[in-house]
Amino acid sequence: MSRGRLLAALGAVMLFAAFTGQALAKNAERASFAEFEEIDNSVACTSGGNSTRPLILPDGYSQTIVAREPEGGTRDLLDMNTLNETGRDAGRYLYRTHEVAPFSQVSVTDLRRGGTRVVAERADWERFDGIVWTPWGTILAAEEVIRSAVADPSVPQAIAGLVYEINPRTGNSAVRPAIGARSHEGLRFDEEGNLYGISEAAPPTGGYIYKFTPDRPGDLRTGQLYALRLNTPTSARLGAATWVPLDRTAVQVDSDAAATAIGATGYARPEDVETGAGRFREDPLDNTLYVAITGEDRVLAIDLGANNSSAAFVSDYVRAGVNAPEGFDMPDNLALDNEGNLTIAEDPGGTFAGGKRLGDDIWLATPPFLSGSEAEEVTRFESTTDCDAEPTCNYFDRTGKTLFVNIQHRGGDGADLAVAVRRIGQR
Repeated sequence: MSRGRLLAALGAVMLFAAFTGQALAKNAERASFAEFEEIDNSVACTSGGNSTRPLILPDGYSQTIVAREPEGGTRDLLDMNTLNETGRDAGRYLYRTHEVAPFSQVSVTDLRRGGTRVVAERADWERFDGIVWTPWGTILAAEEVIRSAVADPSVPQAIAGLVYEINPRTGNSAVRPAIGARSHEGLRFDEEGNLYGISEAAPPTGGYIYKFTPDRPGDLRTGQLYALRLNTPTSARLGAATWVPLDRTAVQVDSDAAATAIGATGYARPEDVETGAGRFREDPLDNTLYVAITGEDRVLAIDLGANNSSAAFVSDYVRAGVNAPEGFDMPDNLALDNEGNLTIAEDPGGTFAGGKRLGDDIWLATPPFLSGSEAEEVTRFESTTDCDAEPTCNYFDRTGKTLFVNIQHRGGDGADLAVAVRRIGQR
């Protein structure tokens, strides 16, 4: 070999080693919350479970109950969480929805001083589920209702659930019908101010994935709602897709009907959504939307492209029998930590296996090591001791070191719980 070729070969080896070393270092950084020894099996649960330690966690993790129904006038069914992500005292206040009807509530817990109170409730609010902190410092809370029993007097034409914008200090609220009337759950913004959501239903008249683009940044009163449609429909419903605009008037009555009319792609019970870019993430270039498909035991990864493109690409990120074990059952709520590890909470309400009733689990999916669309590894992080309950709304704080989980539908005394999970020794 000539000296020139030898130097070139050595340079290539050194470049590959440097690249691999960077990848290994990045993967090690990503693993900060993921460094645990997997729980081998779901726990054999009981009705009510352990009221002081409701979760079975890996060694090295602690759990603290931060709120308990009916503290502060909370009524029932603690559902999804958000912190005050921006502004003064960011991260101090933990807000949650209550999935009751009527008189749905939003409550808040002061994580510094303790204490829980109701922020807002109304007689016509039904089954609040999704909640998200807006970039301008308000809260969105969404109704998970396919057919409303109590009409909003401001939007009497809406036949399904609506989204409300709430001032977290005063509790004042305003309905935002342009986002669409349907059975809502997860809500999440991207870096460009688009709001993503789903309809928790099933094909052929629901189960759609949506994007809402406001006409004016920070103003959700008007805007364009889109539904996701695959360019070439297949049984797996994966591949290149397009965000198709919907009729602005029709979506305020029933956005699922509007999406059906344009041939949107439906999935069996989408529930939560999570975005890879923005919020607390260190990598602002990760423009991925994750969607839990509860009825199909999988989580989608949707590449959103860039600059408000109408194009998208749908892949499987986690799927039972592919890169997750068969015990991965009915994925529901999602949360990303700062390094791209995705926690996934189950929603079967306890399952039977080997003659035993088993608690629901939370799984953790680590991102692809170098490239690829599927999660690198999917491991069981937590199991719930209460057979009647589900762990709902796993949500990370801005440090990525505290995971908040609500325990909903509890048996025993029936008092739902809000729990903070941390590594022992971390605050």
